[in-house]
Amino acid sequence: MADADSLILHHFNASPFSEKIRLVMGLKGLNWVSVMIPSIMPKPDLTPLTGGYRRTPVLQIGADIYCDTQLILREIERRHPSPTLYPNGEAGLSWMIAMWADRAFFQSTVPIIFGAEGFNVPEAFKRDREQLSGRPFDTEQMRAASPMMRDQWRGHVAWVEEALEASKGDWLFGDKPGLGDISAYMNFWFLRNAYRPGYDSLMAPFETARDWVERVDDIGHGTMEIMSSQEAVALAGQSTPIDRTGVDEQEPQGLREGDFVSVSPDDYGRDPVSGKLVFSDASEIALERDVPGLGTMVVHFPRVGYTARRS
Repeated sequence: MADADSLILHHFNASPFSEKIRLVMGLKGLNWVSVMIPSIMPKPDLTPLTGGYRRTPVLQIGADIYCDTQLILREIERRHPSPTLYPNGEAGLSWMIAMWADRAFFQSTVPIIFGAEGFNVPEAFKRDREQLSGRPFDTEQMRAASPMMRDQWRGHVAWVEEALEASKGDWLFGDKPGLGDISAYMNFWFLRNAYRPGYDSLMAPFETARDWVERVDDIGHGTMEIMSSQEAVALAGQSTPIDRTGVDEQEPQGLREGDFVSVSPDDYGRDPVSGKLVFSDASEIALERDVPGLGTMVVHFPRVGYTARRS
């Protein structure tokens, strides 16, 4: 039975970023709660929790809402440190790999998929992604770019292959899987699930990487129970945010506890979320919000990839 300490993941099955979190649940052997959300707007039970943030996934723990896989992973590691996401002490390098996988690698994966499968994409999905990105979702343009993106995708895979061959174990950093493996794997999973012929063709020369993908597959997703989005909202309203305060004295903009601040992603889905600053450090910023009908909520964001400014 879910309670205020449960890990509640708001996600949808086809989301590659959600797959990263599901795999971490498996890697750590965790019990967690699945709340399925729409892949496109509106998301009527999610945005009241997030203050308008619409990207997937979102992690809820009681009345604390964690946005972006980067911060979700950090919070899971903070609360459930064993087994660690950094089994060989490679934390900093793993976060660099995560940013590469989320941006450069992902940007080559998307046009390969939608260039090939664009004719199957519903118009509502296209309109939603145009609103999310602020630019046309042009599948014909993606089709034209796909050959060049396949070149790039192969280059990304070659890096993974080289790292695995240089490793002293079956994983990127040795004999145990960690954040680097799960982050890099996301794009393999996405291409394979969405456009299998393209995946098979591009992966044919990379035997070491193919075997590694199968090992990541075997990690699984931990133990899941299902909750409705309405139940998750009700649980948030019955909960109290964690008592974690304190603003970094080295804040570059001079932000102070109690300031009203707006936070938004710096790439796409730039819907700002505003609230009272209650916590910050070099990795996280947290805003307190008073939500009608629910009470006090705290929304947490990463610092890298996000902008913060006084409201």
